[in-house]
Amino acid sequence: MSITSDGTITGQAQTGLTSPTYTTTVDVAPSANGKQWAITALGGTQTGVDAHSVSKPFTVSAFKPTVMRQLGTPNPVTGVVTSVPRNTYKIITRKGVNPLTGQPMATMLITTSIEVPAGGDTVDPEDVRAAVSLHLGFLVENSAGIGDTCVNGIL
Repeated sequence: MSITSDGTITGQAQTGLTSPTYTTTVDVAPSANGKQWAITALGGTQTGVDAHSVSKPFTVSAFKPTVMRQLGTPNPVTGVVTSVPRNTYKIITRKGVNPLTGQPMATMLITTSIEVPAGGDTVDPEDVRAAVSLHLGFLVENSAGIGDTCVNGIL
């Protein structure tokens, strides 16, 4: 299954947000190796939050490598592959925020970058999936704490 949005994303718990949901619509990604969705409507209680607009973007994008890298040939004497390239996948969320009342909007960026060593996808897919599972589980489990840390600076 590929990365997609069925039109509604259920948000995770955050201080001050009650049952947040986000209605998405397919948007044009910034590059051909990506997919993008714009947030067109909000659900739950999200006082002061804005949906996507030209002047205050709210999007989520997924990107794959433009060129898939392959594992190189082992050294004929040692049998060791000395350089293992990586295929990098990214998820980027963009949200317009006001840094100061009356000032121009600035774009907040949240980026998750997944760097899979070439060959790991075929030789060790279960460990690749386990790493992704743990990473996403950690983010979900700590959603409110991460949001609070981004606001109050306390880790």
